[in-house]
Amino acid sequence: MKLSVIIVNYNVRPYLTACLDSVQRALEDIESEVFVVDNHSDDDSVEVISRDYAWVHLINNRENLGFSKANNIAIRQAQGEYILLLNPDTVVAEETLKGVIDFMDQHPKAGGAGVRMHNADGTLAPESRRAIPTPFVAARKMLGFTKRYYMSYLSWDAPAQIEVVSGAFMLLRHKAIYEVGMLDEDFFMYGEDIDLSYRLLQGGWQNWYLPYDIVHYKGQSTSKSDFRYVHVFYQAMLIFFHKHYSHLSFFFSLPVKVAIYFRASLALVDIVRKKLHLG
Repeated sequence: MKLSVIIVNYNVRPYLTACLDSVQRALEDIESEVFVVDNHSDDDSVEVISRDYAWVHLINNRENLGFSKANNIAIRQAQGEYILLLNPDTVVAEETLKGVIDFMDQHPKAGGAGVRMHNADGTLAPESRRAIPTPFVAARKMLGFTKRYYMSYLSWDAPAQIEVVSGAFMLLRHKAIYEVGMLDEDFFMYGEDIDLSYRLLQGGWQNWYLPYDIVHYKGQSTSKSDFRYVHVFYQAMLIFFHKHYSHLSFFFSLPVKVAIYFRASLALVDIVRKKLHLG
């Protein structure tokens, strides 16, 4: 089998069905299988997928296991030469899957590939290409200098090697996952794509940006307007930094950690301000 598509869903049924419809069109003539792992949604996701999408392998979790654990459940069952981790709040262009697979077939050292992501308003999403958040890169990003982090010096219209493949569309060579390991389940949500991308590079594989298109309705699968989001997002950054850069000296690590906590505090203050204003 050529491709296994894995979509983790949590309470976004309208986006999920639109995503599956686009995936079905894009998979034409590709030997494939599709998994939907539902993280105990309380909407009608499971009912609709069971009724209207019989071709989908539905895994119905009895609790919200988070992004990494849910994906790993399906990865263990996947038979494809390639595995695509795909957000449910995405729409895939018809030529995208064929184009990415053809590229991977021609580049045997490519372990992961991401694509040109468009926001809902049609603008290009900078997180389509990212650098590993080393202490230097992370500190500059926290200060607002994002050119290096988002690799914005690269062309949008040509393939290029990058460091981090976005988890919204993360096509992986199954052999590479076997060698470097699956998603780190210490990450509940966010940061796991950075960690896996880093481990692919450490394992001698390449990560690529490819100019094929998807639309990403960012944030529909998670709410950015609550305290839990802020905690999970910035905790993921701390987990990554501790895992891969804890060996660095105190003078290098402390500024990055302070910056992370500072940005988290600002985000929480903004949430409180908006809630008070709306109240």
